[in-house]
Amino acid sequence: MTAFNDREKAAEAKFSRDQETAFKIMARRNKLLGLWVAEHLGIDGDEAEAYAREVVKADFERPGEEDVFEKIWEDLQSRGIDLSEHRVRRQMADLMDEAERQIVEEGS
Repeated sequence: MTAFNDREKAAEAKFSRDQETAFKIMARRNKLLGLWVAEHLGIDGDEAEAYAREVVKADFERPGEEDVFEKIWEDLQSRGIDLSEHRVRRQMADLMDEAERQIVEEGS
């Protein structure tokens, strides 16, 4: 029974690490996304960092990533920034890949 318990604990630990990694990747993606949107909004420096933190926080409103999209889309539209929804969603996907790469490299 000990071998089974050891495997179960190992599986639980792996699941926990995987969840933590997924959270870090999503938070990093949202920060990178916030910085990208800030650039389009003409925001830089500390203000861009603050905006990126707002984007990260937006992800805690509802499950999924629509809350993040809605926040940045509203901000872009309110400033009359001419970006298509497709372009914004494509950037979200590209930055997810970049965030994963960064987090994996940090863990190495």
